[in-house]
Amino acid sequence: MAPKALDYELLNENVKKVQYAVRGELYLRASELQKEGKRIIFTNVGNPHALGQKPLSFPRQVVALCQAPFLLDDPNVGLLFPADAIAKAKHYLAMTAGGLGAYSDSRGLPGIRKEVAEFIRRRDGYPSDPELIFLTDGASKGVMQILNTIIRGAGDGVLVPVPQYPLYSATISLLGGSLVPYFLEETANWGLDVNDLRQSVAEARSKGITVRAMVIINPGNPTGQCLSEANLKEILRFCYQENLALLGDEVYQQNIYQDERPFISARKVLMDLGPPISKEIQLVSFHTVSKGYWGECGQRGGYFEMTNIPPETVDEIYKISSISLSPNVPAQIFMGLMVNPPKPGDISYDQYIRESKGILESLKRRARIMTDGFNSCRNVVCNFTEGAMYSFPQIRLPPLAIEAAKKAGKVPDVFYCLKLLEATGISTVPGSGFGQKEGVFHLRTTILPAEEDMPAIMSSFKKFNDEFMEQYDDYRGYSRM
Repeated sequence: MAPKALDYELLNENVKKVQYAVRGELYLRASELQKEGKRIIFTNVGNPHALGQKPLSFPRQVVALCQAPFLLDDPNVGLLFPADAIAKAKHYLAMTAGGLGAYSDSRGLPGIRKEVAEFIRRRDGYPSDPELIFLTDGASKGVMQILNTIIRGAGDGVLVPVPQYPLYSATISLLGGSLVPYFLEETANWGLDVNDLRQSVAEARSKGITVRAMVIINPGNPTGQCLSEANLKEILRFCYQENLALLGDEVYQQNIYQDERPFISARKVLMDLGPPISKEIQLVSFHTVSKGYWGECGQRGGYFEMTNIPPETVDEIYKISSISLSPNVPAQIFMGLMVNPPKPGDISYDQYIRESKGILESLKRRARIMTDGFNSCRNVVCNFTEGAMYSFPQIRLPPLAIEAAKKAGKVPDVFYCLKLLEATGISTVPGSGFGQKEGVFHLRTTILPAEEDMPAIMSSFKKFNDEFMEQYDDYRGYSRM
């Protein structure tokens, strides 16, 4: 019988090339072990509620009322819901064309896009145009949509930081483009050197690749660093000189655990630079309800804002958005609530501040517990998590461990992470899934497990790691940077 269209050998080759380590071999093995009854701690993905983070009360109250608007007609609704949540639900329902079950405009509800624009104006000090803001099913959908617009074929390249979140490598592979890596420097707290950017562009061009865009992830995933204002200015000037569009992945902007480098948006720095740069650089910025102290990953709410993008291009992006008809409407309301939360004097304000501040302060403590825990382990070094939700320790594997991994047909850090999973139930992601320098090995773990569980988790990790190192230590040295 002749091969059929969906037989593996006849699939789109770009689909086969895609790799996504966050849900890769380690995750699949962890899922198998869980089915067998082993307790698994899934630290492989930034999924706060799955690891015990409680949802914020106010947005859930508002969306509950929007989902069940008949409750608003109940004379006892005020006994169950605060008055400001009731008012907000009516506010958002009035924006829809038939409630949450009706499609919205393909760019999202105009009223919520106006609220996002106002949030950006307050944050950056510069006006934002709601016509250039598109609401999306999570930030990932927006990233994929913009990359799809940029990449025309294998000859088009996108500069991506390494280590990187594999959304970028996977999407670029799927679209048939070329990933152009630029390495972050671990010994400089995962800093970025513009000279390395120039070298990466020159190497790509020598291979016939047209570098069209650059990605920054700020705060970093998986590395957790925050870009300084000076660094952002360097990046923007570089993009101006090289005529590159800039994609600013800023989904962790609420997750800041130190005071030296607060979050500053790429858009604010661009506007601060003034003409001609502020009028020329094409910038697309991304945000989400999935991270920060919201952690509403399953709701799938996000947006992107376009700066200096020609109207004809905006029309083409709108056309492509229209293929999917409408972004998720409940998630759009979550986004509206995130950018327009309770204000001082509102009934729910004190509770909202108490809950959100409690989550951020706990994450800051967990970041420190995890960093200190890793640095107490044999042959493990870890930079402090300045922002985002992850630790990315370097694991200095002994030569015998690397040899054992090769014999097992595994990449060395995959071998280590599988052993860690089997011994402790801790499910991580090997550094090779994010990219790293040759001969250097890492793993990524979230800092999201419950704070009360963190000491036991780090103790379990330390016990495994130190026994692993003892098993494979031949006292001849280690893999180092």
